[in-house]
Amino acid sequence: MASQRGESAAPAKAARKGLDKSHYLYIAVIAAVILGALVGLLFPEVGKSLKPLGDGFIKLIKMMIAPIIFCTIVLGIGSIAKAATVGKVGGLALGYFVIMSTFALGIGLVVGNLIHPGEGLKLAPYDPNKKAEVDSTVAFLLGIIPGDIPVLPTLFAAILVGFALQKMGAQGAPVLKAIGHGQAVVFRILIMIMWLAPVGAFGAIAAVVGATGFAAIVSMFTLMAAFYVTCALFIVVILGGLLQAVAGVNIFRLMKYLGREYLLIFSTSSSEAALPRLIAKLEHLGISKPVVGVTVPTGYSFNLDGTAIYLTMASLFVANAMGTPLDLGAQISLLIFMIIASKGAAGVTGAGLATLAAGLQAHKPELLGGVGMIVGIDRFMSEARALTNFTGNAVATVLIGTWVKEIDGGQVERVLSGDEPFDETTMIAHHHEVEETKGQAVPATV
Repeated sequence: MASQRGESAAPAKAARKGLDKSHYLYIAVIAAVILGALVGLLFPEVGKSLKPLGDGFIKLIKMMIAPIIFCTIVLGIGSIAKAATVGKVGGLALGYFVIMSTFALGIGLVVGNLIHPGEGLKLAPYDPNKKAEVDSTVAFLLGIIPGDIPVLPTLFAAILVGFALQKMGAQGAPVLKAIGHGQAVVFRILIMIMWLAPVGAFGAIAAVVGATGFAAIVSMFTLMAAFYVTCALFIVVILGGLLQAVAGVNIFRLMKYLGREYLLIFSTSSSEAALPRLIAKLEHLGISKPVVGVTVPTGYSFNLDGTAIYLTMASLFVANAMGTPLDLGAQISLLIFMIIASKGAAGVTGAGLATLAAGLQAHKPELLGGVGMIVGIDRFMSEARALTNFTGNAVATVLIGTWVKEIDGGQVERVLSGDEPFDETTMIAHHHEVEETKGQAVPATV
């Protein structure tokens, strides 16, 4: 018993430590955005001169695009093969995730075209070949950061490598394992870069507000409000409607049951923090262990509804802010790219921002200059992304459990009505089980 308490105390201590770090970064970004906006409003010329800070941060994000895309796509193809081998549940889950993620991307495009976020700002386009109009020291420092790596050729190469390794079977396993280790290094670097987000946000917001005035602040708030409303409607109308029609479960009752997990996600801005609890609670809800064990971990990499909505709305915002709105053909092509590339945006701070930059670079590199505005408000939208992703995975597990008849309807009613409350002590065992399940079902992207 003492050993058990010791085991549970260590993860709890680690969790608190991680939570504190996340909050420090969050507070720093908020302070940087406010300070940058004030500098831009009160001292416009000073704000414009701070543009290299935002440009440098964007260059660092761009530096990570190619390795992120390569590692996640190669490992993603391998994980699809593994998930499909578990049979009916795996195939059904993957099919559902692809359809819902695509649907979420489409909703983001529709809403973005209705509200036209960022319209009228007309920011200066990004030109990677233009000489920086800064002093030699700043130019030297910016020049240290590696240049562009083409995204689409990287994506094509990753797909070929992924299928080649899949065909190799056991012989390809060591290579996949090595790429998995490489992915861990890449994501660690990305996390290190994200600690510079306050500096990048300060410079980018100060420069934008200095150039456009209060209109930039209004545009950013418009995007955030529209994104939150879209996510809420997606959860209540789309996911709630499916859940009621297929399983006869009310979405609000399910969300109330998962209330503690929502608080945990809101405080950490990551749905990964609630993964062990979600698995334990869905099993307690009456869904069979195999269905939960396959659907939830797979969904954490392939069912990113909130991230999908964010990527499309943010892309349209940047395009409109730069005065070069995307036509329908470019939007559809961007949507197709995001369907594939968004699989690398799961559970890693900054990966969504890197995926957004990758999509813009692949389609219109001149739009990258507008990513600086997204840096400033990305953290404000991360909670809605994480909550929507989490809800989508919970709903998906209930739906798939219903379709394959691996759910106890009586247990669902007793749990949601409060007659059989969840026992928190079961989390000790589930914490260790989920790490093993997650590593087998999907590539680690934490």
